[in-house]
Amino acid sequence: MSDMRSTADAPRSPGRPRSIRADEAIIEATLDLLAEGSTVEALSIEAIASRAGVGKATIYRRWAGKDALLLDALRRLKGVLPQPAGRSIRDDLILLVGAIGKNVDPRAEKIMPCLVPAVNRSTDQYQLYQNIIAPRRQLMREVLRRGVDEGVLRADVDIEVTMALLTGPMLIQRVLQWSPDLNDVDLPERVVDAVLEGIRAR
Repeated sequence: MSDMRSTADAPRSPGRPRSIRADEAIIEATLDLLAEGSTVEALSIEAIASRAGVGKATIYRRWAGKDALLLDALRRLKGVLPQPAGRSIRDDLILLVGAIGKNVDPRAEKIMPCLVPAVNRSTDQYQLYQNIIAPRRQLMREVLRRGVDEGVLRADVDIEVTMALLTGPMLIQRVLQWSPDLNDVDLPERVVDAVLEGIRAR
């Protein structure tokens, strides 16, 4: 990918401070266009600038390109990372599993499923997806490793497979509504307990 750095990573240059209002308008315009059906490939800086009411130069002063802007926009869509309390492996896993596929922003229901084809078609979009989910995956990895270190989980547990087992059911239910008989409210707890049954230290 040409430049995946977000504005948070980019060094500040001296001069007039950035307009927070312009930043917000650009991010919102990006998410609105995606929610209205624009594909990642078709989304252009020109369209975003027009919707946000700014010039293209305003966007390029803040982001190196479309990919960096998309990274910030989709991070906003996903919301803040959940923070495990660190007192209970089970409770921490329920917190993290409960955040999978759950977004406060209603636009996420229209945007996230549409990203799947782009991720499968483009190595750049696959990398974008990985950059978004990697911190969330690392949080779960750390909780599971802590469980092994504390003797709560089996020493031979396969961390990566366990993360897939915890994540898969939530994604298939929340993104595809796989079964109408599953209750979204208690599903995270049921998934965690089912997986823990197989990996808990005896």
